[in-house]
Amino acid sequence: MNVFDDTRPIFVQIAERIEGDILAGVLPEETQVPSTNEFAAFYRINPATAAKGVNLLVDEGLLYKRRGIGMFVAPGARAVVLTKRREQFYRQYVQPVADEARKLGIGVEELSELIHRSAVEHEGTPAP
Repeated sequence: MNVFDDTRPIFVQIAERIEGDILAGVLPEETQVPSTNEFAAFYRINPATAAKGVNLLVDEGLLYKRRGIGMFVAPGARAVVLTKRREQFYRQYVQPVADEARKLGIGVEELSELIHRSAVEHEGTPAP
């Protein structure tokens, strides 16, 4: 079973999974993240690939290294990930929906009503 998709580099997907764990609170700020060797063993990938994903987050300031101890989640990392993911959500989902709505002649008010209707219809429905 392959846990990665073939459309993006594995190291990027590793970084996104760590970001997801930070966002979900699985990896709170100031807690240690698994080592690159642990990631490599768990996902059955090359340790260099795991290190590349971790280092991507170090470069973004989401993780930091304590010499001789390991990598830790940086203070403020969750807020940074939240801002980044919201911007991705906007570009990936909201902009295309707004573009399609314009093509269909759906104005801002009607689009807002449709979004509200969808939210109400799915309220109380457990997430998949």
